[in-house]
Amino acid sequence: MNPTQHWWMQRLTAILLLPLSYWLIQFLNLTLNANYFEILEWLATPLNKIALILWFLIVCYHAALGLQVVLEDYVSHRDYRFAAIWTVNSIFGILGLSAVVLLLQI
Repeated sequence: MNPTQHWWMQRLTAILLLPLSYWLIQFLNLTLNANYFEILEWLATPLNKIALILWFLIVCYHAALGLQVVLEDYVSHRDYRFAAIWTVNSIFGILGLSAVVLLLQI
């Protein structure tokens, strides 16, 4: 990905996270005020589940993009930088995939 695309993807993911964060805040508020079965019922609703899945995937991608910029700026050795970026992308990929699998099991 060239630097311009990278910059645009960071801005796009940040904009997408704004409305999707509404669902996350709503879910967190629900966890403080509802019982277990009400939370499961809320998560079983397709719109809520899809919104949270999208939030998790986009936040993982956004974080990976941001950390990649930091690593490119501060890790001078090319091989270490490549390994660090690959590790960060792998960790966030696993986190995003895990979130999707766990939410789909509900």
